[in-house]
Amino acid sequence: MTDLLALDTAPGITSWLRSSGLEIVLLIVGAMLFGRFAAFLRDRVTTKIDSTFQTSDALVRTEAAKHRHALAQVVTWVVLTIVYVLVGMEVLRRLGFSVTGLVAPAAVLGAALGFGAQRIVQDILAGFFIITERQYGFGDVVQIAVIGSADPAEGTVEDVTLRITTLRNSDGEVITVPNGQIVKVTNLSKDWARAAIDVPVSAQADITRINEVLHEVCQKAYQDPRLEPLLLDEPSVMGVEGLSIAEMNIRMVARTLPGKQFEVGRELRVRVAAALRKEGISETT
Repeated sequence: MTDLLALDTAPGITSWLRSSGLEIVLLIVGAMLFGRFAAFLRDRVTTKIDSTFQTSDALVRTEAAKHRHALAQVVTWVVLTIVYVLVGMEVLRRLGFSVTGLVAPAAVLGAALGFGAQRIVQDILAGFFIITERQYGFGDVVQIAVIGSADPAEGTVEDVTLRITTLRNSDGEVITVPNGQIVKVTNLSKDWARAAIDVPVSAQADITRINEVLHEVCQKAYQDPRLEPLLLDEPSVMGVEGLSIAEMNIRMVARTLPGKQFEVGRELRVRVAAALRKEGISETT
């Protein structure tokens, strides 16, 4: 009896595989291959544009590259979503489901989920304006105020789609923020960045000599072959920013390429500490 059932079943499976079954497998495999190809093409196009970008302004090049990265990610996400939906409809049709017959139930389901989908629509619209207005892009360092959260999300932008923004903070944690929940964005690397170094010294110290030492640090930093490419101009001493009975606070600032303010700030602090120690001037704590 079992052998008869096996004989009856085998031709049916073989026939199904030769007709719609094989088509379903090819559609699914084709969709997966297209996804990989789209990701490869996105990375290839971005790399090609970067390699052929003709400009002497590294600042402009960086901003353009960030926007292209974000735009490429969004376009790829939209195209893949459309392809996967179309492939899913074709698979359902070959499985015997009437796609046209699903229109009425889908309309009822869409009306029922309408209120829930409002947030998704809000996220997509917000993402559209984030990309078109170039509020931030791939590689930007941002602080994002989110509805319902007391602390802002801060980190480097790793991914931007129409629905979400993905950040990675200094601890290596990945933060995902729905675009529709963003109320305020502080871009710390838009066009250019600034490294601010506060130097606290004793109120009895020779302010003239300290300013001379800090100016020397600024000049040497701008002449350093390792730091000069990161600086847009020579760092400057702003002067006394704070004064109390015990101490003075002197501020130095440096304009840097986007995202390089932290590296430059750390290097300048090391140079300031070494220069003041060499002159016998100690920083207060």
